[in-house]
Amino acid sequence: MRKSLPLLAAACGTAALVVTSLFVGGYDISLRTLLEDPDARDMFLISRVPRTLALVLSAAAMGVSGVIMQMLVQNRFVEPTTTGASEWAALGILLLALFAPAAPVLVRMGAASAFAFAGTMAFLGVLRRVWLRSSVVVPLVGIMLGSVVSALTLYLASGADLLQMLTTWRSGGFSGIVRGQYEPLWVVGLIVAGLYLAADRFTIAGLGKDVATNLGLRHERILLIGVSMVALATGVTTIVVGFVPFLGLVVPNLVSLLRGDDVRANLPWVVIGSVALMTLCDLIGRVVVFPLEIPASVILGAVGATLFIGMILRQRRTLHG
Repeated sequence: MRKSLPLLAAACGTAALVVTSLFVGGYDISLRTLLEDPDARDMFLISRVPRTLALVLSAAAMGVSGVIMQMLVQNRFVEPTTTGASEWAALGILLLALFAPAAPVLVRMGAASAFAFAGTMAFLGVLRRVWLRSSVVVPLVGIMLGSVVSALTLYLASGADLLQMLTTWRSGGFSGIVRGQYEPLWVVGLIVAGLYLAADRFTIAGLGKDVATNLGLRHERILLIGVSMVALATGVTTIVVGFVPFLGLVVPNLVSLLRGDDVRANLPWVVIGSVALMTLCDLIGRVVVFPLEIPASVILGAVGATLFIGMILRQRRTLHG
């Protein structure tokens, strides 16, 4: 029981942030207005609740996706935005907007996920053919591949006058999410549950093909399943929310630093930490320029990039110290 108290306390703190998010915004909503004002209740149910649920689900998905990618690649510095998966998902969305602009949301989700899957497999293919002396170079390879894809996406968008649409996808904000738009994110909630149940298999797969095979695990199949689930989570999150940078990189590393490398035991902490960080960044973005709003991805990108650089410098000192 005592071992679960820190997790319970962290969950309560995160829940407090989530509840705070429900009552912060340009439209003044309080418990009293919810009881007395029908318009406030409508605003709460149409906008605030969907926005907060989207925030929670996308944060959990990207945090857990980061853990799975790090296990499969055997590198602590990878996650969907440092492997190019998010950039490939954006390319898929753009191509669909060019050739099938009236496509339903399920088709857009499928296109984004398929391109994210292709991008992740391309990244893994490059890693298999390039000998890298430093683990820090691995995410740099992914970032470079993603930058090439991003440049192509920008070129196509500028030629088709879709730069504004592309910028909206990249914003990673929650201000435009209302009831009827966030529901696809329940799919990533199921993915998070599936990844948790299969965490032990992904851990074994992360030990390498030879070790996994000796333990009776089909390494290629587990790798394919893991990449597919991460690609689906990335594609759906990109469609509904936009880019969520560095979340799957920073939180798993901080949890591992504080608690060790027990993946299954760490996943609840990763989910709670990801939701807490995303909610905090979103609240900061809604408060600092109130009543305007800074997208959560901007705040998260600044925080995540700073922590990312700090982790690289820390590893360098460890290696040379």
